[in-house]
Amino acid sequence: MLDSVLVWFRRDLRDDDHVALAEALRRARSVYCAFIFDLDILDALPDRRDRRVEFIHVSLVELDLALQRRGGGLIVRHARAVDEIPKLAHELGVAAVFANRDYEPLTKARDAKVAAELWRLGIEFEAFKDQVIFDGHEVLTLTGKPFTVFTPYKRAWLKRLAEDDLAPYSTEQGRLVTTKAASRLPSLPDIGFATTNLSTLGIIPGMNGARQLTDDFCSRIGRYAEQRDFPAIKGVSYLSVHLRFGTISIRELASRALAFGAGMGDVGAATWLSELIWREFYFMILDHFPHAVEHSFKPEYDAIEWETGDLADQRFAAWCEARTGYPLVDAAMRQLNSTGYMHNRLRMIVASFLTKDLGVDWRRGEAYFAEHLNDFDLSANNGGWQWAASSGCDAQPYFRIFNPITQSERFDPGGRFIRRYLPELSTVPERFVHAPWRMDAKQQSECGVVIGKHTPKPIVEHEDARRQTLARYATVKRGAAS
Repeated sequence: MLDSVLVWFRRDLRDDDHVALAEALRRARSVYCAFIFDLDILDALPDRRDRRVEFIHVSLVELDLALQRRGGGLIVRHARAVDEIPKLAHELGVAAVFANRDYEPLTKARDAKVAAELWRLGIEFEAFKDQVIFDGHEVLTLTGKPFTVFTPYKRAWLKRLAEDDLAPYSTEQGRLVTTKAASRLPSLPDIGFATTNLSTLGIIPGMNGARQLTDDFCSRIGRYAEQRDFPAIKGVSYLSVHLRFGTISIRELASRALAFGAGMGDVGAATWLSELIWREFYFMILDHFPHAVEHSFKPEYDAIEWETGDLADQRFAAWCEARTGYPLVDAAMRQLNSTGYMHNRLRMIVASFLTKDLGVDWRRGEAYFAEHLNDFDLSANNGGWQWAASSGCDAQPYFRIFNPITQSERFDPGGRFIRRYLPELSTVPERFVHAPWRMDAKQQSECGVVIGKHTPKPIVEHEDARRQTLARYATVKRGAAS
């Protein structure tokens, strides 16, 4: 039995079904809890009104109160985590620091530095699996290698899954303690940030927000498979930001999916479970193949010559600013810019458009998403962008070129989503809302929407862009053949 342990909260902002906390309470006589507003992360953010920081802050208020009710409380510091965690552990005189494992290259390097300094001070550091069901070498091919294609990974994941893998970790036993340092949570201005439109968007942070969304989604999970691709419909869970910051456990969500019949023929629950497995797949890819952060997962795709110079900059700016002239693409970018959220189907469409229609390097789009998405997660963001760019796992450059018009007609029939975010097109007849430039001058005049004045002309012609993309990707084919 250890005398005392410090639990370092990171992307696991809850006090239930929390592996590091459960282990600390089981193995130590007393347990402290801490969170660090890490300067290495916060100082890199370009906007002092960042919804993610506010989401974390509100979630911490709830978490602190929950810990206080049990005799503890959060020690919150605004500093570099690599310096502050060893310092705090030394001040408290703990025998060990417990944390839940992270998988991003930079956070793995950070944890290694923290562990080394703690070791120098005679303090143990232990990291636990919490944000995934399986990690490391738990799901491998028959040859003992990491999977690089999703479908066989999913089959192996499901075959490996046992009831114990989803069992919650109890945090009810043990003794939480606190210090005077835990008596005051710094405000957003204290850490150099300001409030955002988070509350007006209806986003409820913390454990309570996660539970409300989970209960709501479970009431309609049976329709998930048929409704999830339509952005104008309330068809998805909206839980991604809560998964990102760990206000609910992945074990609980996977258990819910199975409880609603994911393994017994319920298509909605099974499809949602599959999406949770996709999340784990991308975690695994990033963990085993860290080169994918800056390079194509398949190195041969680094040979692609993306557009550069003024043309690329102009196209990228038009994409960022929702000025491409393709209504669904522009509506999706407006949604992202105004709310920090983008529907998953739309993420695929706009990513395909940037890379395949505009010929802009996927890394530029990935960085823009990283800056604006409330639920930004490096593994999923990188995986999704490389999927769209056909440079990642299961690359299919000659098939994965989305037509932005047919995608719009299929997934936003009637243009409900388009009109919500592009009100300037509200008077455009339904048959033209997906491609307003097809209206003649008389039709434009009748609805009061003039192309090039009230809405942009298409920045490129899709079929021309498609031919250029096939030629661009042929570089890879020629390289492979030589």
